[in-house]
Amino acid sequence: MKNTLLKLVNEIGQSGDENAVSSVAAKELERYSNVRIDKFNNVIATFGNLNSPKHILLDAHIDQIGMIVTYIDEKGFISVSNCGGIDKKILPGMAVKIQGKRDVKGVFSNVPPHLSVLDSDKFLDINKLSIDTGLNKETLDDLIAIGDRVSFDIKACELLNGRISAPGIDNKAGVAAIIHCAELLAGEGENLPYKVTVLLSAQEETSALGAKTKAFEVEPDESIIVDVTFASQMDISEKTMGEFAKGPMIGISPILSREMSDKLISLSKENELPYQLEVMSKRTGTNADSIAVSKSGVKCALLSIPIRYMHTPCEVVDISDIESTGKLLAMYIKNGGAF
Repeated sequence: MKNTLLKLVNEIGQSGDENAVSSVAAKELERYSNVRIDKFNNVIATFGNLNSPKHILLDAHIDQIGMIVTYIDEKGFISVSNCGGIDKKILPGMAVKIQGKRDVKGVFSNVPPHLSVLDSDKFLDINKLSIDTGLNKETLDDLIAIGDRVSFDIKACELLNGRISAPGIDNKAGVAAIIHCAELLAGEGENLPYKVTVLLSAQEETSALGAKTKAFEVEPDESIIVDVTFASQMDISEKTMGEFAKGPMIGISPILSREMSDKLISLSKENELPYQLEVMSKRTGTNADSIAVSKSGVKCALLSIPIRYMHTPCEVVDISDIESTGKLLAMYIKNGGAF
């Protein structure tokens, strides 16, 4: 599980530019299923009883937040905008990599505190910051174009106690959980009560394009969406937070199927799998919101893996929570679901 996650987070997959990480995920999945990558970089796989009247879609978005080049000034400073919700607090002084004709390293410029006129608790918007590469405009114009992507130049690292820190854990943790589910169900084939379609969907962070188009195309009866949620940390109320090493958070929301949520809860109890609950009073903020209203409607459930420091380059996840999520998905499918 750790190796699978590291393979995924070490490939950049910004929203709308997921081709590299989609190829890695497809190679992992092709051991267990028939796989294809479509024109939007969605990874689609099928396995199980392909003749079953019961059809379930497992979705996890494969894209991550990033940035896009918008302007290069006469001094060679590069302006960017965000693709997805980047935390602007962490940008000043951050090392980045621009994917031009070749990778170009840079840093976000920052006014030293000795010279700054801003209060220390105020932060500039991303469009008021710039990237310094050390190169002049003439050289940059040969390497970089408007529209090139920019990512954090930070590698994954292993923390203690089975935890991993890396950019893009949102939502490559979910991708890894679904790959683990496919591994657990390998060899079941026609014995499964479901036809299973896996969708590792593109562009969730910007438009939910992948989930909208593919859910419409494959027409599932049910769908379980795997995403991330907030784990408890310093200075944050724990009332609505998940905890590490206590399993996925099973979603309860008006837009989700209560029958599916209850079945996931009962399976967790019966098989002594760790789980937590996450109650949302409206929409979920995940692909479930798009899949549930696809075509004539799809019954949906949501499993969320707790992570810390979401939408920063140092997101943290506990590997055991990814494994527990994959096991619960496999258990739901093998037991015929909620209907």
